[in-house]
Formats: sequence, C-alpha cells, structure tokens
Amino acid sequence: MNLTKALSPVIFIASVLFTNAAMAYDPGKTDEICKKPQFRDFNLPVYKEPEKTEVPPESTLTFLVSPYVNPETIKLTAKNQDLEFSVESNSSFHRIKAKLPASFNGSFVRINAKATAILGCYDQTGWLIKVADK
Repeated sequence: MNLTKALSPVIFIASVLFTNAAMAYDPGKTDEICKKPQFRDFNLPVYKEPEKTEVPPESTLTFLVSPYVNPETIKLTAKNQDLEFSVESNSSFHRIKAKLPASFNGSFVRINAKATAILGCYDQTGWLIKVADK
C-alpha cells in the first residue's frame, strides 16, 4: 500500500477539523476580554421614596472606580454641567472626590459618572440625590 493512500484519510480529517476550528472564531468574544469599569461605594444617600433623604448643601461626594480604568477618561457631571473632582489612585481602586456646587441647593440632582477601561470598553452609572435647601 502506498504511504500517500494510507495518510490521505488522516490528512482529510485533520483539514476538516482545522477548517471548523477556524470558522468557530467569534469576533464578539473580544468584548468579554475587556472588563467594564465598576463604580461602587457612593457615600451620599440616594433619594428614595418614602424616606426622601436629603444631603446637606455643598456636600462632598466620593465613590470608587475599578483600578483598570484610565483615570484620564473619568467624567463626572450633574445637571448637564461638568463637576470638578480629584482622583486618588492606588493598585486597588481610584477614589473620586467632588464637592456639590451651591447652585444645587434645594434641588434634585442626578450625579452621572462615566469611565473607560484601559482596554477600551466603557460604562456609566448615576445616582439621584436631593440637596437640602440652605
């Protein structure tokens, strides 16, 4: 028996398996590689019924963002205006700290945070608060 004839079924099966493995690639799986930013430990009480909790005027807010976020991409807004904030970073998290402007006194405010991870995916979150009137 010829060696070529003996190996032809093996070559055929190997080529079929290789072709199926190549077709099994799913470009959507790259999204699973990038971890979305996580936001946690927001320090101000979120407004809820029936408690109707208010925060003191010009309060300082803080929250943590996951360490795999590029701190330069963090954006913090409230009432369609950018809030100034500081970032303290370590290997476990980025701590975001900002002070509520006096113009928010006596009103409902939605604090919005957005950030982009180092690998490119992003996420955003927000908290509704009620600022007490001074």
